Amino acid sequence: MRAVIQRVSQASVTINGEVKSAIGWGFLILLGVCDEDTMDDVEWLVKKIANLRVFDDEAGVMNRSIQDIGGEALVVSQFTLYASYKKGNRPSWFRAGSHEHSIPLYEAFCSELSAAIGKAVGTGEFGADMKVELLNDGPVTICMDTKNKE
Repeated sequence: MRAVIQRVSQASVTINGEVKSAIGWGFLILLGVCDEDTMDDVEWLVKKIANLRVFDDEAGVMNRSIQDIGGEALVVSQFTLYASYKKGNRPSWFRAGSHEHSIPLYEAFCSELSAAIGKAVGTGEFGADMKVELLNDGPVTICMDTKNKE
Protein backbone atom coordinates (compact mmCIF):
# COMPACT_ATOMS: atom_id res chain seq x y z
CA MET A 1 0.00 0.00 0.00
CA ARG A 2 1.37 3.37 -0.96
CA ALA A 3 0.30 6.78 0.27
CA VAL A 4 1.23 10.34 -0.51
CA ILE A 5 0.28 12.45 2.51
CA GLN A 6 0.04 16.19 2.04
CA ARG A 7 -0.52 18.63 4.87
CA VAL A 8 -3.15 21.02 3.56
CA SER A 9 -4.97 24.17 4.55
CA GLN A 10 -7.84 22.97 2.38
CA ALA A 11 -8.56 20.29 -0.21
CA SER A 12 -11.47 19.04 -2.27
CA VAL A 13 -12.36 16.43 -4.85
CA THR A 14 -14.82 17.17 -7.65
CA ILE A 15 -16.54 14.56 -9.83
CA ASN A 16 -18.61 15.53 -12.89
CA GLY A 17 -18.55 19.18 -11.85
CA GLU A 18 -19.85 18.54 -8.32
CA VAL A 19 -17.77 18.69 -5.15
CA LYS A 20 -17.87 15.21 -3.60
CA SER A 21 -15.79 16.06 -0.52
CA ALA A 22 -13.98 19.07 0.92
CA ILE A 23 -11.87 19.56 4.03
CA GLY A 24 -10.09 22.32 5.88
CA TRP A 25 -6.81 21.93 7.76
CA GLY A 26 -5.50 18.36 7.76
CA PHE A 27 -4.30 15.73 5.30
CA LEU A 28 -5.01 15.00 1.67
CA ILE A 29 -4.03 11.36 1.24
CA LEU A 30 -3.55 9.77 -2.17
CA LEU A 31 -3.81 6.00 -1.62
CA GLY A 32 -2.65 3.21 -3.91
CA VAL A 33 -3.38 -0.47 -3.31
CA CYS A 34 -1.67 -3.53 -4.83
CA ASP A 35 -2.86 -7.13 -4.82
CA GLU A 36 -0.31 -8.13 -2.13
CA ASP A 37 -1.80 -5.68 0.39
CA THR A 38 -3.76 -6.94 3.40
CA MET A 39 -5.54 -5.57 6.46
CA ASP A 40 -2.14 -5.57 8.19
CA ASP A 41 -1.03 -2.92 5.69
CA VAL A 42 -4.20 -0.89 6.35
CA GLU A 43 -3.70 -1.00 10.12
CA TRP A 44 0.01 -0.11 9.96
CA LEU A 45 -0.57 2.79 7.55
CA VAL A 46 -3.51 4.22 9.50
CA LYS A 47 -1.50 4.15 12.72
CA LYS A 48 1.48 5.86 11.07
CA ILE A 49 -0.63 8.57 9.45
CA ALA A 50 -2.83 9.24 12.48
CA ASN A 51 0.26 9.73 14.65
CA LEU A 52 2.44 11.53 12.10
CA ARG A 53 3.71 14.67 13.85
CA VAL A 54 3.89 17.29 11.09
CA PHE A 55 1.67 20.03 12.50
CA ASP A 56 3.26 22.92 14.38
CA ASP A 57 3.11 23.25 18.14
CA GLU A 58 3.09 26.61 19.94
CA ALA A 59 6.84 26.95 19.35
CA GLY A 60 6.46 26.45 15.59
CA VAL A 61 8.00 22.98 15.70
CA MET A 62 6.36 20.11 13.78
CA ASN A 63 5.37 18.17 16.88
CA ARG A 64 1.60 17.63 16.65
CA SER A 65 -0.43 14.94 14.90
CA ILE A 66 -3.69 15.29 13.01
CA GLN A 67 -5.36 13.90 16.14
CA ASP A 68 -3.76 16.59 18.30
CA ILE A 69 -5.00 19.45 16.12
CA GLY A 70 -8.46 18.02 15.40
CA GLY A 71 -7.63 18.00 11.70
CA GLU A 72 -9.59 16.55 8.81
CA ALA A 73 -8.66 14.00 6.16
CA LEU A 74 -9.56 13.46 2.52
CA VAL A 75 -8.58 10.12 0.98
CA VAL A 76 -8.45 9.73 -2.81
CA SER A 77 -7.77 6.39 -4.51
CA GLN A 78 -4.72 6.63 -6.76
CA PHE A 79 -3.78 3.50 -8.73
CA THR A 80 -1.11 5.50 -10.58
CA LEU A 81 1.08 5.33 -7.46
CA TYR A 82 1.94 1.84 -8.75
CA ALA A 83 3.10 3.04 -12.18
CA SER A 84 5.92 1.08 -13.74
CA TYR A 85 8.06 3.46 -15.78
CA LYS A 86 11.25 1.47 -16.38
CA LYS A 87 10.55 0.50 -20.00
CA GLY A 88 9.73 3.21 -22.50
CA ASN A 89 7.85 6.39 -21.76
CA ARG A 90 4.31 5.10 -21.29
CA PRO A 91 3.76 3.85 -17.74
CA SER A 92 2.04 0.54 -17.12
CA TRP A 93 -0.20 -0.20 -14.17
CA PHE A 94 0.27 -3.97 -13.82
CA ARG A 95 1.26 -3.63 -10.14
CA ALA A 96 -1.93 -1.76 -9.18
CA GLY A 97 -4.47 -3.92 -7.38
CA SER A 98 -7.63 -5.20 -9.02
CA HIS A 99 -10.89 -3.45 -8.20
CA GLU A 100 -12.12 -6.56 -6.38
CA HIS A 101 -9.12 -6.49 -4.07
CA SER A 102 -8.53 -2.74 -3.80
CA ILE A 103 -12.00 -1.37 -3.06
CA PRO A 104 -12.50 -3.25 0.24
CA LEU A 105 -9.02 -2.22 1.44
CA TYR A 106 -9.59 1.40 0.40
CA GLU A 107 -12.90 1.43 2.28
CA ALA A 108 -11.31 -0.25 5.31
CA PHE A 109 -8.52 2.33 5.29
CA CYS A 110 -11.04 5.20 5.25
CA SER A 111 -13.08 3.61 8.03
CA GLU A 112 -10.04 2.89 10.23
CA LEU A 113 -8.63 6.38 9.69
CA SER A 114 -11.99 7.90 10.58
CA ALA A 115 -12.01 5.95 13.85
CA ALA A 116 -8.41 6.95 14.57
CA ILE A 117 -8.95 10.70 14.10
CA GLY A 118 -12.45 10.73 15.55
CA LYS A 119 -14.27 12.27 12.60
CA ALA A 120 -15.62 11.37 9.19
CA VAL A 121 -13.07 11.11 6.39
CA GLY A 122 -13.81 12.70 3.03
CA THR A 123 -13.42 10.46 0.00
CA GLY A 124 -13.33 10.50 -3.73
CA GLU A 125 -15.00 7.79 -5.80
CA PHE A 126 -13.01 4.71 -6.65
CA GLY A 127 -12.32 4.56 -10.40
CA ALA A 128 -13.91 7.94 -11.19
CA ASP A 129 -12.31 10.78 -13.13
CA MET A 130 -11.67 13.16 -10.23
CA LYS A 131 -10.43 16.71 -10.04
CA VAL A 132 -8.44 17.22 -6.86
CA GLU A 133 -7.65 20.69 -5.56
CA LEU A 134 -5.44 21.44 -2.59
CA LEU A 135 -3.55 24.16 -0.86
CA ASN A 136 -0.43 22.38 0.40
CA ASP A 137 0.60 23.88 3.76
CA GLY A 138 4.35 24.17 4.15
CA PRO A 139 4.65 22.50 1.72
CA VAL A 140 4.70 19.22 3.60
CA THR A 141 4.46 16.06 1.49
CA ILE A 142 5.41 12.59 2.74
CA CYS A 143 5.40 9.30 0.83
CA MET A 144 4.84 6.01 2.64
CA ASP A 145 4.95 2.42 1.40
CA THR A 146 3.89 -0.41 3.67
CA LYS A 147 6.48 -2.65 1.99
CA ASN A 148 9.21 -0.33 3.39
CA LYS A 149 8.32 -0.33 7.08
CA GLU A 150 11.89 -0.45 8.35
